[in-house]
Order: sequence, then structure tokens, then C-alpha cells
Amino acid sequence: MGSNGSNGNGVKIDLSANPADEIKTTTCYMCACRCGIKVYLKDGKVRYIEGNRDHPVNKGILCGKGSAGIMQHYSPARLQAPLLRVGPRGSGEFKEISWEEALGLATRWLGDVRHKDPKKLAFFTGRDQSQALTGWFAQQFGTPNFAAHGGFCSVNMAAAGLYTFGGSFWEFGDPDWDLTKYFVLFGVAEDHASNPIKAGLGKLKGRGAKVVSVNPIRTGYQAIADEWIGVKPGTDGMFVGGLIHELLRTEKIDVGYLVRYTNAPWLVINSPGDADDGLFARDEAGKPLCFDKKTNQLADATQADVVPALAGEFTLPDGRKARPSFQPIAERFLSPSYSPEAAEKACGVPADTIRRIAAEIAEVAFEQEITLDVAWTDWAGRRHDKMIGRPVSMHAMRGISAHSNGFQTCRMIHMLQILIGSIDCPGGFRYKPPYPRPTPPHNKPAGKHGTVKPNTPLNGAPLGFVTGPEDLLLSPENGPERIDKAYSWDAPIAAHGLMHMVITNAAMGDPYPVDVLFMYMANMSWNSTMNVPGVLKHLTAKDENTGEYKIPKIIYSDAYYSEMVPYADLILPDTTYLERWDCISILDRPVSDPDGPADSIRQPVVEPDRDVRPFQTVLIDLGARLRLPGFVNDDGSPKYPGGYSDYIVNHERGPGVGPLAGFRGNNGDQYGKGAPNPNQLDEYIKNGCFYMHHLKPEQRYFKHANKDYLEWAKEVGFIGSADPIIFQLYVEPLQKFRLAARGHGEIQPPDSHRKRIEAFFDPIPFWYAPFEGAVLDTDEFPMYAVTQRPMHMYHSWGSQNAWLRQITAQNRLYMHRGRAEALGVKDDDWVWIHGAMGRVKAQVRLMDGVNPDTVWTWNAIGKRSGAWGLDNDAPEATHGFLLNHLISELLPERAGGYRFSNSDPITGQAAWYDLRIRIERALEREEQQTSPRFEPLKSPLKREVAEVSTFGVEFRGNNS
Repeated sequence: MGSNGSNGNGVKIDLSANPADEIKTTTCYMCACRCGIKVYLKDGKVRYIEGNRDHPVNKGILCGKGSAGIMQHYSPARLQAPLLRVGPRGSGEFKEISWEEALGLATRWLGDVRHKDPKKLAFFTGRDQSQALTGWFAQQFGTPNFAAHGGFCSVNMAAAGLYTFGGSFWEFGDPDWDLTKYFVLFGVAEDHASNPIKAGLGKLKGRGAKVVSVNPIRTGYQAIADEWIGVKPGTDGMFVGGLIHELLRTEKIDVGYLVRYTNAPWLVINSPGDADDGLFARDEAGKPLCFDKKTNQLADATQADVVPALAGEFTLPDGRKARPSFQPIAERFLSPSYSPEAAEKACGVPADTIRRIAAEIAEVAFEQEITLDVAWTDWAGRRHDKMIGRPVSMHAMRGISAHSNGFQTCRMIHMLQILIGSIDCPGGFRYKPPYPRPTPPHNKPAGKHGTVKPNTPLNGAPLGFVTGPEDLLLSPENGPERIDKAYSWDAPIAAHGLMHMVITNAAMGDPYPVDVLFMYMANMSWNSTMNVPGVLKHLTAKDENTGEYKIPKIIYSDAYYSEMVPYADLILPDTTYLERWDCISILDRPVSDPDGPADSIRQPVVEPDRDVRPFQTVLIDLGARLRLPGFVNDDGSPKYPGGYSDYIVNHERGPGVGPLAGFRGNNGDQYGKGAPNPNQLDEYIKNGCFYMHHLKPEQRYFKHANKDYLEWAKEVGFIGSADPIIFQLYVEPLQKFRLAARGHGEIQPPDSHRKRIEAFFDPIPFWYAPFEGAVLDTDEFPMYAVTQRPMHMYHSWGSQNAWLRQITAQNRLYMHRGRAEALGVKDDDWVWIHGAMGRVKAQVRLMDGVNPDTVWTWNAIGKRSGAWGLDNDAPEATHGFLLNHLISELLPERAGGYRFSNSDPITGQAAWYDLRIRIERALEREEQQTSPRFEPLKSPLKREVAEVSTFGVEFRGNNS
């Protein structure tokens, strides 16, 4: 074919024409992978997006979501200008106002709160990927009421990992895709880390490594697994417990690894009734003790030359007894309670399968170990000629995290990894720098009672890690000090907050009312909330005496007309990701690789064609207008007059430590620490909008105990000390809470919480049934219902996208073919999904690859009529649905009338996946549309929406 060709429809296209007059690099925002992209521009418009082959995350790979970013940018749902509500909340009646008026209003509302009581501001953000900035804003404002997306997404994973081994699944670590021989995937839907996981799985499949999927649903990654284990939702912990039982029973564990890197030898006081029962025995210097078999004496367990016992009972200097923590761990998992037969009863996986999987893991770990001829030095200065690895790796995400037993279940998975010695070794699970951190990280949550004062910053960051009751944020009445009840007795280790509880608690005044709710990119009136009807009532509830809204003022920022926009009073319209600066920071959630830390930026590749501003720049502007410390100079002038790009370059969180780690110093030749470099952003752009520091081969493994790595990480500011990170198989902070529940210490839980703390804060992980199944009549609600996100969509962003909608514009309820037949349900039938809170109607699609007791659907496809620039009768509204209507944010009342949140009792993680339901076939005369339906939202968008997308017509020139 010559220079002209046909597109298949008879339209001739000049193939010799330059497809772009400019190509710019930036970072994708269509999911959390944050891949590097190249954006092709023609006449100032986005024409094409492809992957950046030089980028460490995707190496040129780009998924359908990333390519469809064009339609995200040109979405008809884009907000056009600042809006002020003029009708009732929920009506969608707004008037456009100027930015000066909008910022003036926001400044006045926020300033009044800060002057009176800063904690009356609740500032919560969605998956904005700039939490280093938003959290710092909250700190300087002085409110402890800040958190982000992680509280209803991944806090169980993050907290379980950081308290156990100083890293975690998801963004803080990766499987060793190049060397793994046996890979186990727990509860990962295909939208998460989709490009890296797809590429990694391709490597595994290409060289014949075995892939095992543990998931109630067999789609996506699970569909290509060599073995699919369809557990019942929320029972993964028992499956893992059965594996641990078998490894211990057959003595297939790495004892040397446990001795070198874990607290397994540390002695635990065994003195029931005492105030320190279950805590570690320590010497006068506070060092944990072990029994040294070399000297037959108690010794400092942190010394490199001890030969500690892992079992036995030993006498302490005060005459009391103590045991190595490994002994009660082994006793628990060797008991009949965790036998494969017991596990089978809970999770439905045959006992023989559990035994076989355990044997396969042991065979690969110990008979197929990997040896790298790379010498390295451990923390004690001991030289090792080789790096020896156990080539078994694991990965897990929301299918584990989104249950009320997720923290302890995730801890069990980490225990399994540690028992076979597969953390940060060749072939195992690998840290992504700046991880590992100390176990847990040293920063504590700020905002204790008496420290929150008018016009005063907090004395630390709002989010952190508690190590005992003394770190909780409690009122004088022993109740919660935060609006979401994080870091109270309701959720003591809530490292990411409880975003799903903010609206309910604020409207109910429990523990107190707020004056301003400020949210960013958090669709909390629809797919990001539990109990949609209840939350809509809370957003519009009024005080009977004053007639004013119970949540007096709501400020909301988003780029699109989501379902949340009509319920806000002031809208600060954001740009799309192609119109702004962003920073994917080492201080936040960087794009690192196990072989080296990496961070990246977004640059504006096009200018906005609407009256919108980047949220991060708006937040910095508000900080300056409010005269917040750190946002203004001594003379009161703005410290970052250039907005977010100015902040990225010049902000320092500590001496020489800023948002970006690369090209620091006056000459741009320093990494990690260095003076601000005025040309830093230019250098990033020249480098493809990212920077990666490649670790030396001798630094890349065993980072928790690798002297070269630890000293380097301290030098560049990742960690404060080069001490080794000790894996905590036995988590002592949990025992401190149990002791408080038993009546010890000055800070004790209220009586209504004692049994709960005692039951769940076990320092040794264990499995318990998810809460909803435990409190409901399972004969009435015999089935599980879960949601997951499709590979081609992400949160609610994708299902407004003209290209992605062509793949999925409605969702079905997927059922096991055999179970459906037993219920008289056929393919395409309409059914009612009954839960304890109500019912939802949906259309069925039958399949084989699902646990027979489980139904599931794609989340966030269902839309409310009038939102997202879609027609009122769009299939997303008429045939799309949410299970969120059935998921309560509160558990049933306990004795005394108290209601806990529907969350993990340790971290407060939202228990999305605990839902129990029953299925009933809809009557044939019933309308064939999903239910419930709400009144269509009135849209403030002025632009007419075309029936058919015409994007690309202008690029065809005369040939069109």
C-alpha cells in the first residue's frame, strides 16, 4: 500500500501525514498503576496516547484504560466553572461563580472553623495520589479529621504488613517476577496494578512457573492461573491456616531465617493475671530477651552471636516463666483447629488440596532454592558469599482486605511467607523502596485531646501508627476524638482512617457535629459509600429546631459531574490529569521497583478550555489565604505563588528532603537529600517525567537486614536508623490492648468495648468469621455477594468514558450455573437480591467459574440518572446497579444500644465483602430495569452532549 490507505469504511487516510505536531511525556491517571505515557498532540488537541517504553512501571505497555484517557480528558461530564448551590441539596441547582468568589467563600468558611475549633473541619480525599500534600494541609490547618481512600480500600493490607515486616502487598512490594517459581494470588481483582501484574504473569507463564489463584471468582488473572481455588469469601484465613498447619507438621520451615530476622525467639512473659502477661521479657536497657543455647543463659535477643531457643519454658530473673514467641504460634497452628479438615469446613477447599498445596510450596521453597552469586553484608557486618532465595511469592489485595477479618487474615499470609523464608529474597516477595520501614513506622497520629487548638497546627501528621492505648486519640469521656472514630477504641490501629463513616457520623453528631465537610474526588453519595439511601438522607438531613442542614457546609472538588456534586454547597472544579502538574512522591506512594526507588510527575500537556484549576494548586492557594504556617512567608506573602509546581520544587519536609528525590541540589546531581533545584521539573521532563535510582546488586535483596542498603536508605532520608527491621510474627502492641481490656493500665476501654478488644487483638494471627455472617441468620441469607472492578474500568472514572462504555455499559449479577438451576433461575432472568437492609434488582448472567455460594458483579458500572454527562436512560442507569444499597455502614445494635461500624475491629477497614444475601427470581410482569432507582439528577452542565462521539473527525482533514 502506498502513502494512502483505507480505514475499512472507504474513507481514505493519508498515512504519510505526521500524526502529531508535538509529543509530551507524563504519567497516566486511569488507574493506580501510574504508568508512563506519551501523549500525541495535534493542533493543541490530544490525538493519541501510548506507553512510554523507558518508564520503570510499564516499560511501554499500556492497557485499554490508559489508551482511553483521551475520552477521560474530553468527557462531557467535565465541570466547567466554580459552582454555588442555589437549590436544595441534591437538586443539582447551582449558579456559576468566579474563582475569586469561590475561594473567598471557602476561605471564610474554613477560617471561621480554624478560629473556633479546627476539628470541626472534616477533610477527606479520595484516590488523589497527593496525600503528602493533603495530609500536610490538614496538619497545618490543625484538624485531626483527615484521611483518604485507603480506609475503605487497603488499610488492612498496609497495617498488617507494616506491623509485621515493614512493607506490604500492593504499592509497597512486588513478587520477584523474574525468579519466582511458585506464585499464589489472593483476592486480587484485575484492575489493580493491571499492567505490572499482567506483565509479571506473562513472565511466569512463559517459563512454566505455577500460578495458583485463591479467589471466589475466576476472571482475569484467575482465569489464566494453573490452579484456581474458589474459596468462600472471607475464609481465606482458614485456607492459609491449613497451609501453615501442614508446613509446621511436616517441619518444612526455614528455622535459620526465623532466628536471623524475626522475633520468634523473643521470650514472652507467661504470667496470667499480671499487667505484663503476654508482653516481651526485656532487660534493664529495654532489649528483648531470648534463651541463648550457646551459653544456657538469658541474653539480648538482638545480638548477632546468640543461638536462641525457639521452644521451651524459661525462668526470668524475677522467678516468672517465659516462652519464645514461636512456641504459642506453633501450638496454635498445630492444633486441630487449623488442620486441613477444619479448614475445609470453613472455606470449602478439600483437605487433600490444602495438603497438596502446602507440599508444593515446601518442595519449591526448599528443594528448588535459588542461589545468586552476589556477595552481601548483613546488618551485623557478616559477609555472605551468595544470596539464597526461596522462589515462592504471594500477592494479595481487596479480596483479603475488604473483610472484617482482613487484618488478621493478611497477617496469616505474611506469617506463611516468613515461615518459608520468602520475604525479600531471590524468588520471593520483594520490598519496593523506600520500604521496608520499622515495624511499625515510628510516626504516631497527632490530635490528642488538648493539643487541638484554634489557629494552631497539629504537633504531627494526622495519620500514624499506634503501639498501645497511650497513643489513642480519646476524649476526656474515653470516646473518639476524631469524627470517623479512628484511633479510638472502635478502631485503634486505623492507619488510614475510616472515610466511609464520616458522613454518617457527622450528620448524627456522633461523636460530635462538624461545621465544614471538605472532600476531594470521593464519590461518597454513590459507589464509594455503604448504604447509599442512608447516606443520601444524612447529606440532606436538617436540624428540626433550626431548619439548617446537620452538616452545615460541604465543599467538594472533582473534575466531573459525579453523583456527589449535587450534594455539595460549593464546587471547586478540578482539571483532568492531562491539564495539571502532579507529583507521585517518595513521601507518598511512589512508583518504585524492587531494584530501586522511583518517583514521577505529571506535567500539563494541554491547557484547560474551561474555567477550572488543579485541586492541589487550589489547596495551596487556600493555605496561603488562611495564613497557614508553611504556606506563607514571614511577611504573610504566599510561599508557593506558582502553585503546585512551585511547591513540588521548593517544599522541604525535612532538611533537603522534598516531594521529589531525583535531580536535587543546586546542580541537580544529588539524590534523596539536597537543596531545592529550580530546574528539577525540567530535568524530570527531559527524563520522561520520572526518575529511578538503581540500587547496586548487593543492595537489592534482604533490605530489612542488608547493611549496605540500610545505611544508604538512612543517608537519603528513607529511614531514621540503619538498624535491622525485625519481622514481628508476634505483634506486641496488640497484646497491650488486650491487657487494657483485662483491666490493666491507666487507659482502658469502656465496658461496651472490652470483650471486642479481648477477642480480636490477639498478637498471634487467627481466623474468625466475618461479622455480617456471624450476626445474621445464614439460613435466611445463605449466599455471599461481592463486587470487583473490571480490568478496563477503575472506580467510577471509567464508566463515563465513551470508549470504555462500549466494552461494558451495564453490569450483571453473575451466578454459578448449578446454584442458579437449583433456584429456578436462567440466563438473562431478572432477580431480586435480598439483604438485611433491603433489596436490589438485577439481571443474571450464569457462569461456572465462581464459588457456588457466591454471587458477584462489576462495581461502579451502575450510575444514577443525570450524572456523569450521560443520558437519563443510559444503560448504566437502567440496567446498571450497585450492591452498595445493601451494605450497611453500621453493625446491628449491641447490648446498651451501641453500634460499631461495619469494619475490621482493629483497623476500621470497611467490610465491603462481608455481605450476605439470598436470591429470588423476579416476576415476569415486573419492569425489566434495575432497582432501586432515584430521581434523575439535574445537571448544571451547559454543553449539549452529542448522541454520537465525534472525537477524531477533525484529524481526518479533507478525507472526512
